[in-house]
Amino acid sequence: MNGNAMTTQPVGEVLFLAHRMPYPPDRGDRIRSWHILHALSERARVHVGCLIEGEADLAHEPVLARVSASHFLAPRAKTLPIAGMMALVTGLPVSVVAFSSRKLDRWVRKLIATRPIEAIFVFSGQMAQYVPRDFRGRVVMDFVDVDSAKFAAYADGAGSLPLRWLYRRENVLLSRYEECVAHRADVSLFVTADERQLFLSRLSDPVGVSVEVMRNGIDADAFSADNRLPAPGLGTGGPHIVFTGQMDYAPNVEAVRFFAEEVMPMIVGRYPDARFHVVGRSPTPEVRALEGRNGTRVTGTVPDVRPWLAGADVVVAPLRIARGVQNKVLEAMAMARAVVLTSGAATGIPAQDGVHFAVADTAAALAARTIELIADPARASAMGGAAQSLVREQANWQCALADLPRVMGWADAA
Repeated sequence: MNGNAMTTQPVGEVLFLAHRMPYPPDRGDRIRSWHILHALSERARVHVGCLIEGEADLAHEPVLARVSASHFLAPRAKTLPIAGMMALVTGLPVSVVAFSSRKLDRWVRKLIATRPIEAIFVFSGQMAQYVPRDFRGRVVMDFVDVDSAKFAAYADGAGSLPLRWLYRRENVLLSRYEECVAHRADVSLFVTADERQLFLSRLSDPVGVSVEVMRNGIDADAFSADNRLPAPGLGTGGPHIVFTGQMDYAPNVEAVRFFAEEVMPMIVGRYPDARFHVVGRSPTPEVRALEGRNGTRVTGTVPDVRPWLAGADVVVAPLRIARGVQNKVLEAMAMARAVVLTSGAATGIPAQDGVHFAVADTAAALAARTIELIADPARASAMGGAAQSLVREQANWQCALADLPRVMGWADAA
């Protein structure tokens, strides 16, 4: 991010809490948390507390040290089954229990007692549990999207009664928790106006709750098709259709299964050599089982998704459960790719259907719009060019975070 907008007189110290190591910015939540942290660090002394999931996170500690005055990395020790059992006993949401850490809680309390912390920026609702009740400074809560609503959607699609009950429980308890957190915070942030409105509509008592929108951005220079060679195997043959994302994330798993099983047969019927490349780390057994089915290829972890985007004839985002702005869509648009996506995946992106991307919600419509773009490379190229111009002008991080000083309550924000 260009730091000019944030470089003014120093302000008080900030505590930044995140549910994951905010670096590297290689997945949706980390992309947002890293850019916010970096912007804050240009203006204030920032202390970072977060949870880590293994040695891979520790390898990036030196980068975190460069942008933080101090930091504390707490191992996320609870497995999901253990967190689930503890949640049943305590009556808390599983999402909150899973990210609880006594070590991190002690560090936060000691930091606040010994440093002049004027504001706490909380990234992701689960981390609000670490804000002490007696803290008198400013609290900014970045929910990003409405997590509880996601569990309501999971419940609707659950195949078994026990799973449906668990998802419904999480929806109810997490919704109550989110409301309590919003009342505690000075301001709560969401990534789109739709998410903001959804959150407000679910509150039992909205009086006194301040809710604003802070969009996601894109590093358009990093995601550029200029001088970017396609990944091996994408330069010839095809057509090549690409999906990128964290492949143990339930909405992504459901999206690629849907596309591979219900959309690809129609595309292969028109283009027998068509390939659907599922690109992303940690594919579940369900995702790996798609390998070879209707032209599907599952890559697993790749060092860089950009060559895969560069080699794509069409990029798809067929998410039927989608919350907030999809960074995968912004990245593909920045690389001048034609994108076919569901209306849910298009939420929060100021783009026009048919000009900057192609929206479709049924299997037949997704297949038809993908085939149309494959059949007309000039049209696909024009759409990609329009998309690239749009995100460069309207979706860069400097624009997205322009209101951050005001949100933090810094007096010279104007």
